[in-house]
Amino acid sequence: MEAAAELVCNHTAAWDWLYAMQPAYMSVICLLGLVGNSCVLCVFCLQKRRRSVADIYLSNLAAADLLMLCCLPFWVDTILNKFHWRFGETMCRLINSVIGSNYYCSVLFLTLVSVDRYLALTRPLSQGRRRRAVWARGICLGIWVAGVLFSFPALLFRSVRFFPDLDIDACFLDYPHAGWRLRYNVTVSTVGFLVPVPIVSFCSFHISRALRSSRRMRAGGGVERKAARLVLAVLAVFALCWLPYQLIVFLDTLDHYEVLSGCTWSYVLDIGNQLATYLGYSNCSLNPFLYVIVGKHFRQKAREVFSLALRRRRRPWATPLHSHANLNSTRPTESTQMTPHPTQDGNSC
Repeated sequence: MEAAAELVCNHTAAWDWLYAMQPAYMSVICLLGLVGNSCVLCVFCLQKRRRSVADIYLSNLAAADLLMLCCLPFWVDTILNKFHWRFGETMCRLINSVIGSNYYCSVLFLTLVSVDRYLALTRPLSQGRRRRAVWARGICLGIWVAGVLFSFPALLFRSVRFFPDLDIDACFLDYPHAGWRLRYNVTVSTVGFLVPVPIVSFCSFHISRALRSSRRMRAGGGVERKAARLVLAVLAVFALCWLPYQLIVFLDTLDHYEVLSGCTWSYVLDIGNQLATYLGYSNCSLNPFLYVIVGKHFRQKAREVFSLALRRRRRPWATPLHSHANLNSTRPTESTQMTPHPTQDGNSC
């Protein structure tokens, strides 16, 4: 009895600690991630150069992270109100579907990025490689659709119900039977681990080997080399952030089949699921800092975009002077012929 009481006490203390830390932690990663991913999207969309295939995939990854981070404030508010959901059943389903689809979209986009860098470093450039930038957008659209489909159980089974014991309206996942829990675990393990990990590992191994041994690439392929290093860093951080969640899903599957059972394992899974989920969420706010720290080529793009924005802000101040000069001449000068029209600078997405 004393051991059981101590276990319950430790479990309660752990939950109290998690409950106290959740709002602050989620607020920090939400703020950092919203600012960082917004800047990343601006750089990718406003750059003067044509976007590469890797740029398209990384910008879609930033968009997925940004959407997920926009949903976290709803749960911060819910936790501060002792898990009382104030936003209705429709938002309960929509918010959690977006959060659920983020994981699938992220891992699929990263898989595509690793494959693209592998082809860029181990296969010679060709006209077909240029054409891939056209249909890469179609692949991204397919991934968005797949992410929505994989998160469809949240749309079906998320609901808001009043719990009289707690005096709250809670947004929770109410599966009609236990088989749906197993289906979720199998989907997360297959799509998020069993399929992409061998592909990403194979590509990452060959990317690393190419970076170490290719003298030709050091001389003439600096851009590809810098992009490959950035991709390896993003893949490594994604694995560190989401691997604990995969472990918890595996243990939960064992618990479903009663391979692991007992109150102790239930407590471990409850606490571990919370910690692993928050660690996974933090990946959305870390990627933009990786672009700045590791991505030297990305920093160059950012400087170009920000310098262009500063020139655009200064341009209206110079416009009256140009207009006054043009009024004194009835013929267009060379300078007026070379002045680009604001709508023809090609800097839109």
